[in-house]
Amino acid sequence: MNDIVRIDPGKRFCQAVVRGDTVHLAGIAANVPGGIEAQTREVLKKIDGYLKQCGTDKSRLLFVQIWLRDIARDYAGMNAVWSEWVPKDAMPARATCQAALAAPELLVEIIVTAAR
Repeated sequence: MNDIVRIDPGKRFCQAVVRGDTVHLAGIAANVPGGIEAQTREVLKKIDGYLKQCGTDKSRLLFVQIWLRDIARDYAGMNAVWSEWVPKDAMPARATCQAALAAPELLVEIIVTAAR
C-alpha cells in the first residue's frame, strides 16, 4: 500500500505531497507580475486551493517558510496581506528570509507544511 500521495507532479517536483496526516507544499509563487501585495494574495489563494485538495486548510498550518526577493522593501507589504489571511488562533511557526527567486518578476515564494 502506497502511503504517499503526490499531487500535480511535474518534471522535477510535485506541488504537494501528502503522507499520513502531514501535507507538504512546494514553493508557491505568483503566475503574473505585480506588487508584493498582489503576488502575496495570489500565492495564498493558490495555497488555499492545494490545502483543500489535500484535505486540510490554513487553520491546520504547522510551518511556513516565506522567501522574499527584497526583504527590506517587501516585508511590511507581505505581512499586511499575511495578517489578513492567517487565522489568529492558528498561527504556524514561520521563517522569512531574502532569496534570489527563480525569475526576476517574482517577489515572494511560500512553502507550507500542514496537518490534515
